[in-house]
Amino acid sequence: MTSTIEPEVGKSRRRKEDERLITGRTRWTDNLTLPGMLHLAVLRSPFAHAKIVSIDVTEAKSAPGVVAVYTGKDLDPESAIGMPCAWPITPDMKSPRRPILASDTVNFAGEGVAVVVARTAAEAQDALEAIDVDYDELPVVLGLENALAEGAPLVHEELGTNQNAVWVFDSAGAGTGSDVEDAIANSEVVLKRRFRQQRLVPAFMEPRACVVDPTGSQLVMWSATQVPHILKTMTAATLGLPEHKVRVIAPDVGGGFGGKIAVLPEEMMSTLIAQRLGKPVKWTESRSETMVAAHHGRDQIQDLTITANRDGTVTGLKVELLADMGAYLGLVGPGVPILGAFMFNAIYKFPAYHFACTNVFTNTTLTDAYRGAGRPEATFGIERIMDELAVELGMDPMELREKNWIKHEEFPFTTVAGLTYDSGNYEAATAKAKELFDYDGLRREQKERRESGDSVQLGIGISTFTEMCGLAPSRVLGSLDYAAGGWEHAEIRVLPTGKIEVITGASAHGQGHETAWSQIVADKLGVPFEDIEVIHGDTQSSHKGMDTYGSRSLVVGGIAVVKAADKVLAKAKPIAAHLMECAEDDLEFEAGKFSVKGTDSATSIQDIAWAVFSAHNLPDGVEPSLDSADTFDPENFSFPHGTHLCAAEVDTETGRVRLRSYVCVDDVGVAVNPLIVEGQVHGGLAQGIAQALFEEAVHDEGGTLTTGTFADYLLPSAADLPSFTTDRTETPSTTNPLGAKGVGEAGTIASTPAVVNAVIDAVRHFGVDDIEMPLTPMRVWHAIQHQTAAEGGLGSEAGGGLGSIDATGGAQ
Repeated sequence: MTSTIEPEVGKSRRRKEDERLITGRTRWTDNLTLPGMLHLAVLRSPFAHAKIVSIDVTEAKSAPGVVAVYTGKDLDPESAIGMPCAWPITPDMKSPRRPILASDTVNFAGEGVAVVVARTAAEAQDALEAIDVDYDELPVVLGLENALAEGAPLVHEELGTNQNAVWVFDSAGAGTGSDVEDAIANSEVVLKRRFRQQRLVPAFMEPRACVVDPTGSQLVMWSATQVPHILKTMTAATLGLPEHKVRVIAPDVGGGFGGKIAVLPEEMMSTLIAQRLGKPVKWTESRSETMVAAHHGRDQIQDLTITANRDGTVTGLKVELLADMGAYLGLVGPGVPILGAFMFNAIYKFPAYHFACTNVFTNTTLTDAYRGAGRPEATFGIERIMDELAVELGMDPMELREKNWIKHEEFPFTTVAGLTYDSGNYEAATAKAKELFDYDGLRREQKERRESGDSVQLGIGISTFTEMCGLAPSRVLGSLDYAAGGWEHAEIRVLPTGKIEVITGASAHGQGHETAWSQIVADKLGVPFEDIEVIHGDTQSSHKGMDTYGSRSLVVGGIAVVKAADKVLAKAKPIAAHLMECAEDDLEFEAGKFSVKGTDSATSIQDIAWAVFSAHNLPDGVEPSLDSADTFDPENFSFPHGTHLCAAEVDTETGRVRLRSYVCVDDVGVAVNPLIVEGQVHGGLAQGIAQALFEEAVHDEGGTLTTGTFADYLLPSAADLPSFTTDRTETPSTTNPLGAKGVGEAGTIASTPAVVNAVIDAVRHFGVDDIEMPLTPMRVWHAIQHQTAAEGGLGSEAGGGLGSIDATGGAQ
């Protein structure tokens, strides 16, 4: 039979979930109102480090509408194990206990010290002002190197150190490469650079919230979370509850970017209080609370040493990281930097590699996963130093990359970090990107502007990247001491009328799962796209899952759906053969129908569904069900890649940066829905560019976050970004049946170094070889002025004023 049905996979369908989202006909956690529900508000410490001498809640308890007030000492006995950390990266990792509410000491500005329960949210918030807390301030330690200095104040005195853990990978010791120290000693070029990854706030659209109802046979928690299944398990483990009596629901969630991957003190607090009072409770944070109490991302110092021969052949890479954990450990925070350990070598054939990361405690909000989680940091480091090496060697930066990258005919390729890249074609993506970008023409224009002394200089930035997506396989995660697996679960229910329900453990928060999963199942089972319903986010209806992060939804969760659909067909085939009175081997399946080869005899999946429902005429020993499930544990990560090119104009008189052109060609394997892919890339580019030019979480010397509102923490609008030119090449993954690779984090990972490289390229002839992110106009201008003054280009009066200015212009 020849199919006349257009395949769904590869079609740019509008997302079926968008209508309810953009019209507001949906349910967010803060929309929920339950009978008798009470509201919580948390009092947060204004100090980054202090002893709690006393807390007087007497006046607050008598405030209008207040039902109860709790301090850390009231709740602490019920939460003795503290908040969980699921990634102990070394056996000797220091893991301080994080209380639900601080009872003795606060360790960052924003840590909760008391909670008010009231009949309305406004009454709860008003009553916070009546709580009197007496603090005894302690010395504050900020900055990674300061925290490790001898005699530095300790965040947790009982640990005796601010060092959380040291994790090392060495290619010589692992048997994946040679000794990097030999490369340093014997290479013709040795180049060292230090780069700074500033601290960022995930800044999701919907603030965090939870509602807990203890009144039924199960305790039910609704939460604006990325990880309902993990939250269920961790709630039971943290509070000592029977897991089968806990149900977690993630309704529609307004973005996460890793910022909603945590298990929250507020979720545990709400559960304890709901149980104690026997009433439903709701906690919804304000935006200002999000800024100080939701976890932050990035915050690293990267010391890189790259070695090469004069012909441009790289010979070794040494990476030494300092990573700021903040005051406590997040759910996966300690492991975020080591995810980057496997990506610093990127697309290049390094014969020797050494990576060492030291995690550090400071008196700041904790850090954890943020879009890309370790891989953007690694890509930034390697792509920046490749540009610096090109300058040292007098080579075009693209030529240097092409000389050292893995050629398409060399795949599969096992890297010096021990990962096997299954497929890729960096040449094809780069060729297409250069053509769309007019790389040679822009280089000519750049040369002309340099020669004419134009006050607006042009820079060209390159980022040729790969990343590992689909956080898995479970055995690999186990070897890295990660507490959980990397599998994902899916079920397919075939209803009597032939309609389909798909239950997925991958919990969406904006990715388009309902549309993409429907497209996959429509093709596999030959049912109309409109006849498929995707169910997710409720641990009762979707009882198994590992949730959504690390660009794993499609390449792990989607493959579980594929395999469950295959099992549906395997169950349907003997029934179809029985109904058509033929042998199973005589059947073929296409476009939703089983047919007898060489004949017109056929029966549809819908007919089989009704036959199963009635069960009047089934083969002996066949159960009356087509419903199937699969738990998929991938054999490898997936490795999308791409080439991103940025043209930036820099006004040397003001430091203003304007992105004139941005082109990216990404290879994400087979695209199930190109429209979703484009949307993911656009969103990722906005976040990566924002890190390069706009965003930074800054603390003052006392540990107070000075960028605690969107007036101070700068997010770009559409007006601040160029119109992106995006395109794709396609080298299917060989490790999953869809041939798909992850896409959710690609834009963020690749764009930051592309933009920074472009700006540095524009002003390098002034002697500038680095500017600390974000590249604000002030920082860019100061960098130019500093180098010009240092080279005698300014008069003595102008140069004399630079002594008090940070070389990067960093007004902290």
